Amino acid sequence: MAMTYREMYQPVGKDVEAKAAQIKLLICDVDGVFSDGRIYLGNDGEELKAFHTRDGYGVKALRQAGIEVAIITGRRSAIVEKRMQALTVQHIFQGQEDKMPAYLQLKQQLALEDAEIAYIGDDLSDWAVMQHVGLAVAVADAHPLLRRHALLTTSLPGGFGAVRELCDFLLLSQHQFGTFSGSST
Repeated sequence: MAMTYREMYQPVGKDVEAKAAQIKLLICDVDGVFSDGRIYLGNDGEELKAFHTRDGYGVKALRQAGIEVAIITGRRSAIVEKRMQALTVQHIFQGQEDKMPAYLQLKQQLALEDAEIAYIGDDLSDWAVMQHVGLAVAVADAHPLLRRHALLTTSLPGGFGAVRELCDFLLLSQHQFGTFSGSST
């Protein structure tokens, strides 16, 4: 039985579905999107983050469906590099306090138009890019101003499946949901 995004998560307008159907690249922030935004620091200075395996499954499903995935994050972390490599994400931009140069580079490198790009973020540092993309998405627990201006706000918070929710939405909108049979990592 085929499910819809409305049945799985929440209602969404036909105009937003139409925008999602055009997406060829999903760009994600990391802290507060792939993770819950908390950073754990050990006594020896090691940094830890938690990632949800469902998000990993969603990213792999997008990649198999031919939708590129990239990250643009303000922080630098070896943990993020390892996680994205495990998910076969090739476009990794870390240490980007100003995210626009990375966005413009990705857009040019992949020969895409703004309307073909989605971005998911959680805080005001994401807004500069979100103003340009075809589908601007905020996680459920994003800053209130970001949620107000996003075209879609996920029903799930960052670090708890919000990326997977967006991946499902993109796949459903492009009639490719359920075609991935791989595993999450």
